[in-house]
Amino acid sequence: MKQADIKGKWALVTGASRGIGRQVSLGLADYGCNVILHSRDLAHTGLLAAALSAKGVEVRQISAELGEPDQVETMLTQLLNEGPNVDILYNNAAIQIGYREDWLNVPTEEIRKSFEVNCTALIRICHRLIPGMIQRGWGRVINVTSGVKDQPQLIAYAVSKAAVDKFVLDTAEHLKDKGVLMNLMDPGWLRTDLGGSNAPGSVESVLPGALVPVLIDDGTVAKLFHAQDWAGKEI
Repeated sequence: MKQADIKGKWALVTGASRGIGRQVSLGLADYGCNVILHSRDLAHTGLLAAALSAKGVEVRQISAELGEPDQVETMLTQLLNEGPNVDILYNNAAIQIGYREDWLNVPTEEIRKSFEVNCTALIRICHRLIPGMIQRGWGRVINVTSGVKDQPQLIAYAVSKAAVDKFVLDTAEHLKDKGVLMNLMDPGWLRTDLGGSNAPGSVESVLPGALVPVLIDDGTVAKLFHAQDWAGKEI
């Protein structure tokens, strides 16, 4: 696979403090990519920031509760006004609010909150940061999705991720000729706080596959990449 050179570029990883976001941040740093670590509280990414700095890359930390639109806007305004320019956007942050055995009575608030964090904030972040990528003629946008299906007990999470899929499919082709590649990444069912302890895969297995949509340099857009396809392999 022809790989893009991301050394010295800046990536924003949402939900970077643990799980998949942490692994992606470490993987990006191994390629010499500078990283902006997002979490709900700056204290949550302190140790990770130190680990990335030890790899010789630059690191910034930002915070926002993605379920609060005002906090999302404040974060984005600060980032756009103060920099650095975001070349790679890795929308990883998401919530899954429990497992509803009584799946015909999912609270409306649960659905609303799932969409606010998993979809609405993601779209807003894309819409604010992609114009800069277009202006500079290069960008990568990776939106994390899910392979969950046939589980109405997880419907609030599942339909919010399906909306993300639709957003990418309708948007990506309009960016391709501007040098910005937008794709989807399914990490697989992993043992994370979201995936739970019964998941078959370790969180470490998300690499190197999760970096494939960052490193591609062949014009691919609107594709669903499965991180587990590369588990135990080299890119």
